[in-house]
Amino acid sequence: MPFVLLAGPCSVESIEQMEAVAEVLLKCNLKYIRAGVFKPRTSPYDFQGRGRAGLEILRTIKQKYDLKVISEVMDTRDVEVCCEYIDIIQIGSRNMQNSVLLKEVGMCNRPVLLKRGMMATMDEFIFAAEYIVSQGNEKLILCERGIRTFENSTRFTLDISSVAIIKEKTSFPVIVDLSHSLGRKDIAIRIANAVMALGVDGIMIEVHPEPLQALSDAQQQMSFEEFNDFFKAIQKNRLLEELRNNNKNFGDVFAK
Repeated sequence: MPFVLLAGPCSVESIEQMEAVAEVLLKCNLKYIRAGVFKPRTSPYDFQGRGRAGLEILRTIKQKYDLKVISEVMDTRDVEVCCEYIDIIQIGSRNMQNSVLLKEVGMCNRPVLLKRGMMATMDEFIFAAEYIVSQGNEKLILCERGIRTFENSTRFTLDISSVAIIKEKTSFPVIVDLSHSLGRKDIAIRIANAVMALGVDGIMIEVHPEPLQALSDAQQQMSFEEFNDFFKAIQKNRLLEELRNNNKNFGDVFAK
């Protein structure tokens, strides 16, 4: 499938929560679910994720619903065990320049979704990707998730030019994380249409059964109703068929 929608809650909270999300994704014929079990938070007092108990929940969801699981790894000590549970390993913004962690995931046989650091230049982002590739892992997906600027109308400033630059300088699939870049839901459909016009290989979006009760990033997660509206809008995008004909195959990262 040339264009993918990667969706799921910010964090794994419970098996019931994850099952509810998985059922919504299956109704949309989506194949990937994203959710964090290790959560890097600004405050040490905020919810830090379910850790290895969360991995067990992800395994249950993966097996029961036949979904591919995406989740973040923060520590080199967790890489090996996470590879037993996770289909796509995510390296988050805060760890983009953690060269030791990048080398470690570069030695595993799992696709890696690398997010751009919140204050990283494009050259720094691409060099971080090369750390992973240098260890033999070319199953790489690059993710633009916004950079920190003086603007505060969104959580971060989404650098849409990065999509064009990544496609110009590399052969890797590139996706855009709308939830973490925008930090809001009201403009998500318009921004999705914009980045799709650039030829992105996928979009990441957060969805939760009860967003206001979420243990992390409550303000940016879509309700099921909001997500269904978002999905329908994406399906109606007139550029989608052209993207399907011209984009590289996101699934190729599994075949390398």
